[in-house]
This record gives sequence, structure tokens and C-alpha cells, in this order.
Amino acid sequence: MARRCGVAALLGGLMLAPGRAAAAAEMVTLPRDLSPWGMFVGADVVVKAVMIGLALASLAAWTAWLAKSIELRRVAAQARRGLSVLENGTTLAQVEEECGEATDAVAQMIRSVAREASLSGGLQDHGFADRVALRLERVEAAAARRIAIGTGLVASIGAVAPFVGLFGTVWGIMNAFVGISKANTTNLAVVAPGIAEALLATALGLIAAIPAVVIYNHLSRRIASYRALLGDASAQLMLLISREAARPAARSTRAVG
Repeated sequence: MARRCGVAALLGGLMLAPGRAAAAAEMVTLPRDLSPWGMFVGADVVVKAVMIGLALASLAAWTAWLAKSIELRRVAAQARRGLSVLENGTTLAQVEEECGEATDAVAQMIRSVAREASLSGGLQDHGFADRVALRLERVEAAAARRIAIGTGLVASIGAVAPFVGLFGTVWGIMNAFVGISKANTTNLAVVAPGIAEALLATALGLIAAIPAVVIYNHLSRRIASYRALLGDASAQLMLLISREAARPAARSTRAVG
């Protein structure tokens, strides 16, 4: 009886051996490297394209932050110098001369006002202040548009990157389920790599989007601060031409007295 049981167990083991061997061979061929690079290499072509696009978008956001930070620091320093000239100046001709060959926004404002004064023949009538205000508004708006170039890209990255990553995840999970159906197994070793590769796309989307949103808000605050400086310069110019318009009247009053 014992011999019969042993023979039966031996025969059962031999019958199950091919199945176990096939399963072991399948496990050997499954991807074992679940590091970020390994998941990228093993991902589908579409998921790879999504990951590469998100990496490039993140690089573009950081590049825009560096470039705009340097530019904003430079133009803000120029605006402060121009504002100092306006605060210390007494006449429009004096501040125009002190600007020299500068091409910053405040210098453009001063030249625009001087141009309007020249076209008006030196007569500051009731419409002169309105014409000057219109010129200053246009120069300020042009400077604001120029300094905001590139921030729209950062805002788009912050808004779109999570959805692009989600698309990569959906596509990767679809491929994972297709692989499960072809393998005819729900073994975790078969399911996990595909799902992990898919989720990596979402992670990259968030890695690209979160810094982009922070960068955009930071740049928006600095641009608003720069526009406030231009507004101060515009107000100083309006005060300057108002004082100039009042001086001849004051001299005439003293002469009559």
C-alpha cells in the first residue's frame, strides 16, 4: 500500500512538473527591474512618448523660470533707477538728458512725454495731460506684454501636464490588461510591471505640473511688482509736467504783483 502511494505521488509530481517548469520560465522572462529607468525602458511606445514629453515640459518650465527671473531682476533695477531720476528731476528736459541712451521702459516713457511736448509746441493745454496719459499707458502696456512673454507656456504646462500624464496612465493600464488576457493569468508578477509603468506617467505629469504652477504664480507676482514700478514712474511724470505747467503761471502772478 505504501509503495502504491509513493508511485502515485511520483506520477503526480511528474505530471505537474511541466506546468511548474513553464510557470518558472515565464517568471524568469518577466521584467524584474522596477526602477524608474527600468519602467521607462519597459513601457509601451505611447507611454514612453508621454514620459519624454513631460520631461521636456518640466525642463521648459524651469528654463523659463531662470530666464524670466534674470530678466525681471534686470528690468526692475532699471525701473528703480529711472524712478529715482524722476523723483530728483525738476524739468522734463533735465530727466530726458539724464536718461542718456537708456532703452528701458521708464526711459521710453520720458522720451514719449518729451515727444508729445515737442509736438504740442510747448503749450500745455487742457488736452495735453490726457495725451500724455494715453502715451504713458501704451508704453506701460507694451512693457508689460514684453516682460510676460514665456509665462503663458509655464501656465499651459501647469494646467495640461496632469492630464497628459493621466492619458499615459490610461494607455498603460489598457496595455497591462491586454497582457493579462494574453497570459491567461492574474499573477501579481504579471500585472504589477504594466501598472507600475502606467502610474509612472501620472507621477511625471505631477512632477511637471506642480513646479510649473508655483513658477507661474511666482513670476506673476514679480511681474505685478514691476508693473507697479512703471505705474509709479508714470505718476511721477504726470506730476513733473503738472509742476512745469504751473511754473509759468506762478512767475506771471509774481510779476503782476
